[in-house]
Amino acid sequence: MANFTEEIKSEIIENGIAGECCKLAFLSAFIRTSGSVISHGGEYGFELTTENERTAEFLCDMIENDFGIPLAAAGAKFDKFTGRDKLTFSCVDAKASALLEKLKIIRLRGDGASLMFGIDDGLVSRECCLAAYLKGAFLGGGSCTLPDEGSYSRTGYHFEVVFSNKITAGDFCDLLCSLDVLAKLVARKDSAVVYVKSKEVISDLLNAMGAERCLEKLNRIVELKDKTNNVNRASNCSASNIDKTVTASVAQTGNIEVIRQTIGLKNLSPMLFEVAEARLADPNASMQELADRLKISKSCLNHRMRKIAEMARSLSSD
Repeated sequence: MANFTEEIKSEIIENGIAGECCKLAFLSAFIRTSGSVISHGGEYGFELTTENERTAEFLCDMIENDFGIPLAAAGAKFDKFTGRDKLTFSCVDAKASALLEKLKIIRLRGDGASLMFGIDDGLVSRECCLAAYLKGAFLGGGSCTLPDEGSYSRTGYHFEVVFSNKITAGDFCDLLCSLDVLAKLVARKDSAVVYVKSKEVISDLLNAMGAERCLEKLNRIVELKDKTNNVNRASNCSASNIDKTVTASVAQTGNIEVIRQTIGLKNLSPMLFEVAEARLADPNASMQELADRLKISKSCLNHRMRKIAEMARSLSSD
């Protein structure tokens, strides 16, 4: 389900971000995952990169309308891995510097600035801001895949967010812990990736981001996969039982043939003779089916078959 990521991002954009505090958390997370700090002529600013025009429009509108900072298109570059153009927007001026400080990405000091790599607690102190940070991080560097609907597999669920540095990624793991989500962190080239592979956890994350349509889709696929897996397990169990029945029947028929070719079946006791005839008459019948026909219990039939097997072994060794 390669397009599930885009479905989540589209729903995030459709729902929008309300409140300045949430927008600050959202933008901070987006820059951490899909942006960078730049400087020019002593001024600081930021550069944003996305391959989705709708995302670009959403961010440009938010930054210009809510923070009064117009973004200039810095260019487009073809990404050979995704097959799409990556759009780049930037702004370097006093307003951009002030916004970066509000986003807790830089700390201004006199004529200079220092980078802040951790996630500031003040940005995500409210539940709504934490959710907004999660949305911004996913919109900027997130992806989510689901298993193919027709495949028999318990795996295939994957949710990840890619950060530009390990410090931010580690703090993001801590944020997820506050949502009772235990995520894993791994280095990938020059990036740090936070990921989970549990369908239950992915469901919690979609719920936290307010992606209700995508959550419903995930639940449908999980339900379908569970049904498919149950059917396959039942089929495998049935096939295993058939294999056991065939193996037992072949062994029993072989024992009976040994007796017939040596002393003859007429020399068996009436009870064993009855069992031998029933098995030879229907080699494919299960033990329960034979027991029902002979009107005896299955355990009684097993006992008689063991007697026949012991006799066949004795006759074979003579």
